[in-house]
Amino acid sequence: MLNLQRLTIFVAVVKAGSFTAAATALGLTKAVVSFNIKQLEAESGVSLLVRSTRRLSLTDAGARFYPRCQHLLEEAQNLLDDVQRDHQGLSGVLRITSTPEYGSQVVVPALAAFSREHPQLRIQHVSSSYHADLIAERFDVAIRLGQLADSNHRAAPVDSFAILPVAAPAYLAGHPIENLAQLAQATWLAHSRLASPLSWQVTTPQRQAILFDVEKPPTIVADSASALLAFALAGAGVALLPEWLVRPAVASGQLQAVLNHHQFPRQSIYALYPNTRHVPEKVRVFIDFFQAWVARTKN
Repeated sequence: MLNLQRLTIFVAVVKAGSFTAAATALGLTKAVVSFNIKQLEAESGVSLLVRSTRRLSLTDAGARFYPRCQHLLEEAQNLLDDVQRDHQGLSGVLRITSTPEYGSQVVVPALAAFSREHPQLRIQHVSSSYHADLIAERFDVAIRLGQLADSNHRAAPVDSFAILPVAAPAYLAGHPIENLAQLAQATWLAHSRLASPLSWQVTTPQRQAILFDVEKPPTIVADSASALLAFALAGAGVALLPEWLVRPAVASGQLQAVLNHHQFPRQSIYALYPNTRHVPEKVRVFIDFFQAWVARTKN
């Protein structure tokens, strides 16, 4: 039978990159770490790690074994969390990741309220413009915006939002935009995370769906919506941004939405979570809470 403590040590060694660093992280001696790895290899009948004086790496067998160890340890922790919850409510750690912009405006306030309802639960929130690997980085939930590419995860719909082409009045004074042809010729600011940042299906005022393509390469490319917003505010060009993000700047007159009667496709918001047989109670409860929170606080 597999020893979960040895699996924990193995995962820690791989993450830390050395026996010494893993021993420090776990509060063990290097000798204890080394002994447990040797015992794990003896029990499995294969070499899991290649050791050298300069570095440590996984064997082919170890590379296959490592993600399954992570999954097994996560399942064990989820089981423990659920058992504890039966006696003292939600407990353990809930790891959430989201984009910085949506995170600060919506996810963090929701997490603060959720934490007040479940004081025994520890919450870790990570802001990132990049899509984290939920399994490898041990996230319980990822709040994702736009089109989903993670078909191996479960997805709970949360909300949707409009996206608007916006520009500063100073830019529009020198580059008026009154139709799609002029918009296609504008100076564009593009998001590097999008597969096709300058090609969109647009619905005209006559309710016709047409393919809109920007005719020139983007002048500026950035990896976050907040950076594109800053460039737009500085008069650098036109950016296609979430309505919830640009609403204050549009209301104050710092930005103007162009071609208001044309509609770009609405974007969805999802709560993604690993497609495991046992979904932790903390994940189910948080997603239900977050869906209700967004519906209640919308607008």
